[in-house]
Amino acid sequence: MLDSVATIIGAMVIAPLMGPAISTSVGTVVYDRKLITRGLTLQVAGLLLAIAVGALIGFLITELGMMPPGIDIREISQVAERTNPTFLSLFLALGSGIAGAISIIRNAGSALVGVAIAAALVPPAATSGLGFAFGLPAVAIISAVLVLVNVLAINISALILFWLSGFRSLGSSAVGRARKAVVLNILVLGVAIAILSTVLGLVTYVSSQTALIEQQAKAEVSVMLNESEYEDMRLVTESVDVSYRPADLILNEPARVTVILYRRAGQELPPGIAQRIDDRLTEFTGREVRVRVGFIEAQQTT
Repeated sequence: MLDSVATIIGAMVIAPLMGPAISTSVGTVVYDRKLITRGLTLQVAGLLLAIAVGALIGFLITELGMMPPGIDIREISQVAERTNPTFLSLFLALGSGIAGAISIIRNAGSALVGVAIAAALVPPAATSGLGFAFGLPAVAIISAVLVLVNVLAINISALILFWLSGFRSLGSSAVGRARKAVVLNILVLGVAIAILSTVLGLVTYVSSQTALIEQQAKAEVSVMLNESEYEDMRLVTESVDVSYRPADLILNEPARVTVILYRRAGQELPPGIAQRIDDRLTEFTGREVRVRVGFIEAQQTT
């Protein structure tokens, strides 16, 4: 909520998630059902607790009036980063699982690796909790999907690396059962990641399209108002606002464009300028838009 990277890193340092994330994979390759059950239980419980705490803190913040009224948490960059995930998030989780496995194989320090794993899990879990607290189901669901994808990616990457590194049960009969369990788990996790990654892919596409339309609209309005017909008017600095969220693209809702212009006192307005901008943007972007134009009347001494 403070949009503080340093605070988030501090939260990840104390997040005890590396052990549960790695122990499940270790239990699978050595065919230790008790270890598998414990690892899965702690992963699920830990992440549900993180979401619940995020929701509780978010609820307290709103009830105690600790944030400005009417704030949209989706505008906070640390929240927006977790509600507009891309495939890079999947690569982060895969890398976290590999790093965790290597730290166990090489008996290296686990603190830094624990932070890497927490980076993929704690911030989106907290964001999901905030989505519930602020009554934003899209934020809660998208962040929860990101958490689930990251959990699966960490588990499958660690599982594969442990098996390739030669981790095996001491009993010869257990090796065969472990091999079957590893193959089955890899298939199940792989299919689940593929399905959930489709959601990430859709979000990635929609996010890039909305950003592209926003850039196109701003650029085209600037080009249009530089034409001779509008030479007596100029844009107020940073005055082209485009409101177009991913949900608008999915639901085929129009982009809402607001333009603020300076004009001289007494200057006549070009007739139908809002409609002209609307037609131009619709033709240029290929998307339906709704345009509102406001004017600031200016006077200047000679």
